[in-house]
Amino acid sequence: MKFHVITLFPEMFDSYLKESILGRAIKEKKISVSFVNPRKFVTGKYRKVWPDGNVSAQVDERPYAGGPGMVMMAEPIIRAVESVSKKLSKSKKAKILTINFVPSAEKFTTEVAKKISKKYTDIILICGRYEGIDARVDKILKTTKYSVGDYVLTGGEIPAMILIDSTSRQIEGVLGNFDSREEERVSSSEVYTRPEVLIHNKKKYKVPAVLLSGDHKKIEEWKELTKKAK
Repeated sequence: MKFHVITLFPEMFDSYLKESILGRAIKEKKISVSFVNPRKFVTGKYRKVWPDGNVSAQVDERPYAGGPGMVMMAEPIIRAVESVSKKLSKSKKAKILTINFVPSAEKFTTEVAKKISKKYTDIILICGRYEGIDARVDKILKTTKYSVGDYVLTGGEIPAMILIDSTSRQIEGVLGNFDSREEERVSSSEVYTRPEVLIHNKKKYKVPAVLLSGDHKKIEEWKELTKKAK
C-alpha cells in the first residue's frame, strides 16, 4: 500500500511515521508514504521570486461572497494530485483512490479502512488548511470525502495520519500478529495487567475475579458485557 500525501507541512508526519509499528512497516516496505507540497505548483502572480533568490508561493485566497479566513486555491492542489496520478497511471496494476477530508462527510471507520486496504494500491490524501479547499477540487478530481469526527481541526494532516494508521493495520505483515488487531477479537472497554492488586492512596484496586478464573466462556461473556457498556 502506498500513501501519497498532499500537504503544506510534510514535516508534521516525521515523528509519527518513524516510530513503532508504522516505522517498522515502512522499513520493511509493507507500506510507503510520500509527500507533495502544493506550493511547488503555484504559478503566475501567486509565485514571486525575491531579489535575494527566495521564492514565495501563495496557495490561499479570500473566499467569494466574503467570510472569515482564507481558502486554499484549487489549481495548486489539482496540479499536485495530477502529478502523482500521472506517475501512477504508468502502472496497469495501480488502483488509485483520492481522498479529501471534510467534517460533514461520511465517517471514516475500521470497516472503511478494511475496504480501502483490499481494493486500492495507492491512496492520495489531500490535507486542507485555513478555512478549507475550493470546492472545485472535489468536482474536478472526483475525490472521495471522509470525516474523522464531528469537530473541526486546523488541517487535514491529523486525519491523514489516522487513515494511514488505521488502513495500514489491515495489511498483512504490518502487525507482528495479524490476529492482534483489536477489531478482530472480542474486545472490551476494560483491560488489566499485572499486578493483580494495585494499591493507590491506601486503597486496593483488584483485577476482576472472572479474568483470573480460567473459565474462557465466562471471560468472553464478561468482555461482551463490558463492550456493550462502552
